[in-house]
Amino acid sequence: MGQQTIAVSYIQKILQGPIRNGLAVDSILDDCGIPLAVLEKPEARIDKDNFTRLVMAIIKQTEDEFLGFAGSSTKAKPGSFNMMSHAVINATDLEQAIRRCVKFYDLFDLQAAAEIDRNDEGLQFRILLDEETVSRPFVIEASIFLFLRFFSWLVGKAVVPKSIQLDYREGESSGDFQRWLPCPALYGQAHNQLTLEHHDTRLPLVQTPISLAEFLQHSLNDMLDDQQMETSLELQIRSIISKEYKEYGNSFPDFASICARLNMTTQTVRRRLRSANTRYQDIKDNIRKDAAIDYLGKAHLSIDEIALLMGFSEASSFHRAFKKWTKQTPAMYRKIIFKA
Repeated sequence: MGQQTIAVSYIQKILQGPIRNGLAVDSILDDCGIPLAVLEKPEARIDKDNFTRLVMAIIKQTEDEFLGFAGSSTKAKPGSFNMMSHAVINATDLEQAIRRCVKFYDLFDLQAAAEIDRNDEGLQFRILLDEETVSRPFVIEASIFLFLRFFSWLVGKAVVPKSIQLDYREGESSGDFQRWLPCPALYGQAHNQLTLEHHDTRLPLVQTPISLAEFLQHSLNDMLDDQQMETSLELQIRSIISKEYKEYGNSFPDFASICARLNMTTQTVRRRLRSANTRYQDIKDNIRKDAAIDYLGKAHLSIDEIALLMGFSEASSFHRAFKKWTKQTPAMYRKIIFKA
């Protein structure tokens, strides 16, 4: 969403789901630091972090990642998005990832669904939603926005659709929706869909199971944040080296090799990384840290085995490095985070 605050009109719409499920929304708002009185001020806006907390609280209360909009008959249980993300993360390109995403949600009897079509215009990602759904335009727009942001995160660049089509009138659209989109939406169309360019659907995924684990800790907050979703030089470098890291252990390409693959001089890369307040060494350390955390989540691996998998010749070296990254020993981190 192009700004760091959310219009009150969105809060009012998002509360329709829990209201339909008979929940007391005033207590939910209070727990999230949102005064009930703010709903009476149409010009007011809500801090993005409070909005994120509200969404997560509604998911918890309704036990539904669709926020209760479909009622009690069909629900996407909490964790569904995480499982879908794991199902797509090893796809070879964006189209395969989208097809896996559609297939995953097709396994459930949900009121909302998606389908794919491909023609000379491009790939159509279509949202199917019952006409009687509460706040239907809002649900469609939120789905389009979040899926588009997720697809962009997967490939490490903003995916700009060729077109966005909606089957309702522009007057039914929610507040800031047009300003959140990378291209204009067309209203009164036959379908609710994104049409993606053929060349975008062939983009390889730059994310990995390692980066996914970090992303899922705060995915909604990141997808609402324009700056988080921008492609950076750091992400480009991570995409080059992280896919190979687990295969080659602690071995990374040298800096000159990375610069050559980016088609940039070493001076340019150093300057741009410096302006982003990071270094190539920091990027490598972050990948090592992410890999270590991923390995620690696998209960069958001992700390010594993880040290070897990460390319450390001695477990003590791994202990020192991990404590430098996280301020905790591997064993303590595993005990606190993974309850092991």
